[in-house]
Amino acid sequence: MSVWPSLAELSEQVRSGKVTASENVEKALQQIEEKNEYDAIIVTLAERARARAKEVDAHPAGRLAGVPFIAKDNFLVFGADTTAASNILRGFEAPYQSTAINRLEAEGAICVAKANLDAFAHGASTENSDFMVTKNPYDKTRVPGGSSGGSAAAVALDMAPFALGTDTGGSIRQPASFSGVVGYKPTYGLVSRSGVVAMGSSLDVIGPMTRTVEDAALVLDVIAGKDDLDATTIEREEAGYSLNSEDVKGKKVGLIKEYFGEGLHENVAAIVQQAAEKLKTAGAEIVEVSLPSLPLALAVYYILCPAEVSSNLSRYDGQRYGYSYKEAKDLHESYTKSRGQGFGKEAKRRIMIGTYVLSSGYYDAYYKRAQTVRTKIMKEFEEAFEKVDFLLGPVAPTSAFKIGENANNPLAMYLADVMTVGANLAGVPAISLPAGKSDGLPVGLQLIAPQHQDRALLGLAKVTEGALV
Repeated sequence: MSVWPSLAELSEQVRSGKVTASENVEKALQQIEEKNEYDAIIVTLAERARARAKEVDAHPAGRLAGVPFIAKDNFLVFGADTTAASNILRGFEAPYQSTAINRLEAEGAICVAKANLDAFAHGASTENSDFMVTKNPYDKTRVPGGSSGGSAAAVALDMAPFALGTDTGGSIRQPASFSGVVGYKPTYGLVSRSGVVAMGSSLDVIGPMTRTVEDAALVLDVIAGKDDLDATTIEREEAGYSLNSEDVKGKKVGLIKEYFGEGLHENVAAIVQQAAEKLKTAGAEIVEVSLPSLPLALAVYYILCPAEVSSNLSRYDGQRYGYSYKEAKDLHESYTKSRGQGFGKEAKRRIMIGTYVLSSGYYDAYYKRAQTVRTKIMKEFEEAFEKVDFLLGPVAPTSAFKIGENANNPLAMYLADVMTVGANLAGVPAISLPAGKSDGLPVGLQLIAPQHQDRALLGLAKVTEGALV
């Protein structure tokens, strides 16, 4: 049982004067301190959060009035450094705040801390952080997932009622699955990426990590919509995202055939199949759907994403901000030493892969072909949604693996994203719901909808959540 009520209830308590924003902030800070051994939090914003709480208490208004939250440390937020968990950004103070943070604050929410992540969001376990390794809330010997592992663990541990994450290839949904929380990846462009450290710009999305679908819908309703600071943003649905339960009677839900093959742990498969049966009992029609190119999605992702990473990380050169090697004799040494010492192993690996696939002689063989296959995958999702209303499958092939188990095997680590990258390549919305436990560890169920059908997906997720109880 959580120490926090629903977001709507919590903000109503503040608006009615039953609870103060200051009390909520102190409660969150105490929860963070008490559960410090999980290493979910890089830094608290105690001073600014307390000042913000006083402002809210003076004028308690907004749909999230006095609600504390935690931001993944790749969001630009005032009150503490923004590091993206990388040494190269130690000491970097945000000159402005991300649009998502501003929109939450406009509704009275208060950021109390920055969560740990794989450095620059490169990873599936939060072991690639240059600062600490976050531990799974259910078993300290295991990972919480990644790259939004700190955010997922923080919500599971009740450090705050909700957190923000980013999802480039599964980085909201996979840690949500491993840590037993709800993780929502919106349609590409529905939430502004302004003020969020870029990873793969054609893949990055921002979304909420919460305890319930209802809470996720409320947060999305606040942060979604066009933003002049991000040209890729799209219009929000007219009806908004605050929850309606989708009538599932007569709805077709497709079980993704390619996700139930080799490599899927039998316990995970059983839990997902049971969830599908419960949806069937609720009135949905369950059919099998094939997306033949989906097995290529991981290879496509690990060509296109590093290409975009190598471009986006070129700005960290030790000259304008972040870590700079002070003893350099010339500009070349300053570049090489600043980047060589500032970037971690995984960032370097992705920069090198990305630079290689974009280089002369290899561009056509790798990058161009990967873009062609991406288009094919997008087309197959479109064709699947002509036959069914939603898609269903596992979030990850296994439950949380042990800390260090895949640390020296990049390929095994990348395979943790095998069931999530497809939605990013296609730009479609997807959600991870807690569906059960395997040997005491949470297992997530993934639901996917067509582009721009976020409201319908949240409605289905609400019904599914109720059926899974």
